[in-house]
Amino acid sequence: MTAHTDTVALRETDMKAFARDAKIGLLATVDGEGQPHLTLITSIQARGPRELMFGQFTEGLSKAHVKDNQKAGFLIMTPERDVWRGKVRWTHEVKAGDDYELYNHKPMFRYNAYFGIHTVHYLDLVDLAGKERLSAARLAAGTLALGLACPLLETDARTRALTPWAETHLAKMTTLKFFAWVGEDGYPMITPPLACRAVDSRHLMFRAIGRRSDLDGVAVGQSVAVFAISMTMESVLVRGCFTGWRRPRGLEAGGLDIDWVYN
Repeated sequence: MTAHTDTVALRETDMKAFARDAKIGLLATVDGEGQPHLTLITSIQARGPRELMFGQFTEGLSKAHVKDNQKAGFLIMTPERDVWRGKVRWTHEVKAGDDYELYNHKPMFRYNAYFGIHTVHYLDLVDLAGKERLSAARLAAGTLALGLACPLLETDARTRALTPWAETHLAKMTTLKFFAWVGEDGYPMITPPLACRAVDSRHLMFRAIGRRSDLDGVAVGQSVAVFAISMTMESVLVRGCFTGWRRPRGLEAGGLDIDWVYN
């Protein structure tokens, strides 16, 4: 992706897809230590060709991060597996107005007796990748291949990082795993779902689906966040150190040593 803020714009069809409630929406932010963070925000949508917005109804680390460091990344994936991703810059928030009313009249929040949207956040579109289509077959094949290669790896997991549930969750083929890291320009990058499995409770192995270039910007030793979510919305967020590329059984795969888990 190449940033040209003055020419980057969403098409009408993109904006209609973004407005759907049935989608996965992710926001990548940067914490106070420069580490990547990933959050599920299904309310994210386009406000216009060059601006996104999302409604906040719970407190969370990402909302604090994006105010302290306005550089962020986003990803949207529809049920048809169409994917958009890019870079955005947080600009401001409001607690009333037309967009506030729009969110609180959506079915998900209109009939909720316990909480509604209390803040709307706005983000300028800085960079945009073209629409991609995720191949479910290639994702499944990559996950199966990792299942054969992972038992060959020698690891040291004398202490646990993942709970047994999280380890099983990350190993499931039906769990989607999105990766994020901070690029040289300070903006966090998000990948489409990757093939990824837990080798044990402290180590992950992964490989790209399609273009390996999606991961070329990750340096050995760099911190990477992994958001793993199932179709039933069960999720876990982990962060770890990228250990480089290996070739167990001739299969090129990247390694991640987990050092932080957030659920």
